[in-house]
Amino acid sequence: MQDDLGGLAAFLAVAETRSFRRAGEQLGVTASAVSQTVRQLETRLNLQLFARTTRSVALTEAGEQLFGGIRPAFADVRAALESLHALRARPAGTLRLNVSSVAESFLSTNLLAEFLAEYPDVKLDVAVDDSNTDIVREGFDAGVQLGEVVAQDMVAIPVSPQQRQIVVGSPAYFAAHGKPKHPRDLHTHACIGWRVYTTPAPYQWEFVDGGKEFSVALDARVNTNEMGLMLRLALSGVGLTIGLEDTFRPYIDRGELTITLEKFCPPFPGFFLYYPSRAQTPPKLKALVDFLRERTRPRRRR
Repeated sequence: MQDDLGGLAAFLAVAETRSFRRAGEQLGVTASAVSQTVRQLETRLNLQLFARTTRSVALTEAGEQLFGGIRPAFADVRAALESLHALRARPAGTLRLNVSSVAESFLSTNLLAEFLAEYPDVKLDVAVDDSNTDIVREGFDAGVQLGEVVAQDMVAIPVSPQQRQIVVGSPAYFAAHGKPKHPRDLHTHACIGWRVYTTPAPYQWEFVDGGKEFSVALDARVNTNEMGLMLRLALSGVGLTIGLEDTFRPYIDRGELTITLEKFCPPFPGFFLYYPSRAQTPPKLKALVDFLRERTRPRRRR
């Protein structure tokens, strides 16, 4: 049993880092020691868990199955051990967050700076990511996403007011091309679209008409996964673009961008911090959750 636990811990470290060297650094042993421990585990199981080359380490089908099975259990064990620190010290350690790039109210305010000031022993590792990552599988403590895409089995707390997705263009563009009266008129306009390159097609622009949701698939003049580029092109008059009102509001207030199709763009629930429900929540994550709950107390909670 002791050998199996040591072997599983080594296996998990390699699976998470995709590297025997980084796994060794994480465990405080040499890469060769990790490799030997994993090979002994493979021998006991009579299964190959990793496909190894000189340049990469990948999980086999058996490895994927084992990884998915033991990772939640090890996460609970780690959380239970970390919870002991609360008995003698302030929350500490590295808190890994996966955050949508358009979560302006979370990324662009002083929220995280205030949290770090209140908990000086906590470090943040923030991945800005729009690929709808499985935070459990990828080893994140929590994520920040729009409420509509958060899985139902997650614990979720609000970190922003309601949001609204709007279509904007520059005054110069509208002077030259006019404004669309209905979202279907967008087919006659130059558009700057959003695309996540792990999906087969660009994002279809979503609207509501008479209480009914619908989407418009556009042959955009430009597609990109970089909101900053979408914004700059719209400001330059290249075309119309779509995004959250929080992103565009400073430019709208300065008259650099103008909203169109506003009546087809109602508000919806905003961003949520979400994390898996566990018997033990690590103190560092509980500290962030309590901190955010305190700041969102006046709002309706999910």
